Amino acid sequence: MGDHRPVRSEDFQDFVVGRWPRLMRTAFLLTGEQHAAEDLVQSTLEQVFVAWRRVGSADDPEAYVRRVMINAHARRHRRRLKEFLAPRDVSGLVREVPGTGDRITQADDRDMLLAALAQLPVRQRQAVVLRYWEDLTETQAAAAMGCSVGTVKSSAAKGIAKLRAAPGLAETVTHGGRK
Repeated sequence: MGDHRPVRSEDFQDFVVGRWPRLMRTAFLLTGEQHAAEDLVQSTLEQVFVAWRRVGSADDPEAYVRRVMINAHARRHRRRLKEFLAPRDVSGLVREVPGTGDRITQADDRDMLLAALAQLPVRQRQAVVLRYWEDLTETQAAAAMGCSVGTVKSSAAKGIAKLRAAPGLAETVTHGGRK
């Protein structure tokens, strides 16, 4: 039993080091705040470490961890609804530092997009983040969210419609990339 613990720890550490940026990005997009994202990832990884033997041997450990993160975020949101509602003054939000390979960095006004995303209801925000930022299929997003494919489709469609209707954002999307 003592021989398995270091291997489990090393495997887990390799997973965390390799997936940390993506987990943080997903958590940031779900929560809208850097510190809340760090807390969400940390609590998710605490839960996953306890069951790492099972998680690490799963077909897709990253999908398993993503599902744990979505569930943890949903639980936090239900418990403290006001804390996770989008802030009225978004000037205090800590912004994600865009990576060089991130296609979203091509947007003319990233802050406007993130503020509009923070205004979406949790389920819509989850669907939009998983489908369009994480580039998951509808089936993968449904598995991560613990719902049907139809719920993902409708939540993502409603979320995208609200983003398109956001003041100022529609012009950035329509005209910003074609100047």
